[in-house]
Amino acid sequence: MSEFAFFRFKSANMLTEDEERDKEEMISLTEQVLDSRGIECDAKISKISEDRLREILEDVRKLRRKKKKNSDKSEEDNSNEENTNDDPDNQAVYVR
Repeated sequence: MSEFAFFRFKSANMLTEDEERDKEEMISLTEQVLDSRGIECDAKISKISEDRLREILEDVRKLRRKKKKNSDKSEEDNSNEENTNDDPDNQAVYVR
């Protein structure tokens, strides 16, 4: 179902090159947005106006940005943890 929506986005020249490259991610996020809007079949997607299609794509982009932001933050947190664990100058000093 959401693959059909992806191709509607693509045929209307709504997608960036990055979004076209990340087809599977876009399809997955589109599926989430369509589910949240109660759109369940290709017939409904084919009848959606271009304005509503743009609204759906904007919601997909919001989810994608949020996902990337969370992913970047997670990677940064992991990087900080690795740096503190591997830094010999950052080890605890025990005094008697």
